[in-house]
Amino acid sequence: MKKNAIYIGIFAVGLLLGWMLFGGLSKEKIDHKVDEVLVTNQMWTCSMHPQIMQPEPGDCPICGMDLIPAESGSDGLLADQFKLTENAMALANIQTTIVGKGNVDGTSLKLSGKIAENEESNAVQVSYFSGRIERLNINFTGEKVSKGQLLATIYSPELYAAQQELITAASLKESQPALYKAVRNKLKLWKLSDNQINQIEDTGKIKENFPVYATVSGTVTEKLVEQGDYIKQGQPLLKIANLNTVWANFDVYENQIDYFKIGQQVVVTTNAYNNKEFKGEVDFINPVLNAKTRTVILRVVLNNQENLFKPGMFVSAQIEGVINKNKEVLTIPSSAILWTGKRSVVYIKSNPEQPIFQMQEVVLGNQIGDEYEVLEGLFSGNEIVTNGTFTVDAAAQLQGKKSMMNTNSSNVRTGHEGHLGIDNIESKEEDVKSNMNERIVVSDKFKKQLLIVFNDYIDLKDALVKEAPKATSDNAARLLNNLSKVDMKLLSDNNAHKHWMSLQKEINSSANSISKTSVIKIQRDHFKHLSSHLINAIQLFGVNERVFVEFCPMADNNKGAYWLSKEEKVINPYFGESMLTCGEVKQIIE
Repeated sequence: MKKNAIYIGIFAVGLLLGWMLFGGLSKEKIDHKVDEVLVTNQMWTCSMHPQIMQPEPGDCPICGMDLIPAESGSDGLLADQFKLTENAMALANIQTTIVGKGNVDGTSLKLSGKIAENEESNAVQVSYFSGRIERLNINFTGEKVSKGQLLATIYSPELYAAQQELITAASLKESQPALYKAVRNKLKLWKLSDNQINQIEDTGKIKENFPVYATVSGTVTEKLVEQGDYIKQGQPLLKIANLNTVWANFDVYENQIDYFKIGQQVVVTTNAYNNKEFKGEVDFINPVLNAKTRTVILRVVLNNQENLFKPGMFVSAQIEGVINKNKEVLTIPSSAILWTGKRSVVYIKSNPEQPIFQMQEVVLGNQIGDEYEVLEGLFSGNEIVTNGTFTVDAAAQLQGKKSMMNTNSSNVRTGHEGHLGIDNIESKEEDVKSNMNERIVVSDKFKKQLLIVFNDYIDLKDALVKEAPKATSDNAARLLNNLSKVDMKLLSDNNAHKHWMSLQKEINSSANSISKTSVIKIQRDHFKHLSSHLINAIQLFGVNERVFVEFCPMADNNKGAYWLSKEEKVINPYFGESMLTCGEVKQIIE
């Protein structure tokens, strides 16, 4: 027993000595291996071109500068989150609101629609006999006509022969009264009046050209023929609309249908007459759903004796007496929402203590006053941006995060967020084309007006390059003047309206700030915001010209900033002569 105890003691001492001699070495080896792993995972980037990311040190393949270690991200932000400075929050007047369920009285609902002709009062003026139009008395669409007004004179070989028959039958009316009556009736079917027929019979003279008189009063909405045309019997000549009453057609979404009924009171307003309200009633609800838009047409008949409503005019309706079955609803202000194509998005403040944001898509329901019901995407207690939403979206785009115009996270690499490196936008033209943003179709006339604003922006940018604050201020004032002349009525749908109204407000604010200062540093600060919003506008609407989006990672205190250019050559407006060629092309807008 004593020997066994000795052996156990020797074994225990040996284990202790082994741990003391080799344990520290093992720990040292482990630590060394961890360091090796950390060194292996270290990435290297370029201070001028942060999109460059390599696993080992070396030279930047673009500018040749030495690569520097990329810091490991320690801010804890998720892939789609981004942070704004307190100064940026204050400058842009960004405000947030906590979403909460509230009781909605459910007595009214706002809809958007268009004025259309009252089809029940429309008429088509036709020719009742074939022939050639010798004279057309209607010169243009929009011309007003009265019932009985001379519209055209027509030469008709058939009518010429029928007049000869009448004169012959008149001489035989005593012996062949049935023939005489049949000939007169034939002319009446061709819409000749008794007076016209009697005149032919009494004078015995044949008329070569016969007049066509208006059968209704109204406004010519379409000319279907021209002077000199040959026409057939029954062929339409003109479309005439009686605009004393018009239809206001509103789109009602599928989930709103059961809120409406015939006879509901409606208050209609339009931007053309801001201080006027027009009352009407729901006259018709289309029983057929449009499968593409998932809407039905709700129709209101409006009195238009004063000719205030024009077909095609945008109108809004306040429907009274809507019964909202869901008394407790989640609503958000319309100012919080950005619309792009079929998507509706808002920005959530992710951290209540810090200005950290991320985009969130939402599904909207009814519009109730200036608010929308939220069916999906938000919860009670979420804090969302309700003022300065476009500015926050612009910041998301600048940082390559998921935004209104960029549906995919751009995977900004950790370690150089301040440089705003954007991976999904390459400078090569073929790569850029595949990353073009959604484009709203607008008229060429609107694009030409936007192009004038863009040209003013280019002059402003060139003045910053030359470091000429007076010229910069003057160009900003000219931009503001031409911005006010952009006609929003040229936009064909409400989605385009909402986008332009928000962008115009932001562009106007930035340009106004530039025009009121002669300090070039302040001008460049506002130029950064002006550029981001004008980039949005040109991406959305286009200007029928190729536009280059360029980026300098060192602008705005190494946070990076964008600008627009008409040429691929980089001329930096943020630094002037000191760093004239700093930057690169990030996108080409065709």
